[in-house]
Amino acid sequence: MQSKKASLYESLANTGMGFFISLLVAYYVFPLFGMPKSLNSSFWIVLIFTISSIGRNYALRRLFNYLHVRRQHAH
Repeated sequence: MQSKKASLYESLANTGMGFFISLLVAYYVFPLFGMPKSLNSSFWIVLIFTISSIGRNYALRRLFNYLHVRRQHAH
């Protein structure tokens, strides 16, 4: 079983790597859709999506944890 600290490090590494990969992809893909090639714009757009993804991920983890605990108490 993974410790909470190790889970935190894995989550931070995953999110950080995902952020930088998404930033690179956005920088090169946005111009294909008529958006100017701007590192500043790409950064802020990717940051907004990253924050929304973290919130979604947290909410789903808490929901599944709640359902798991509830099922354990039902048995």
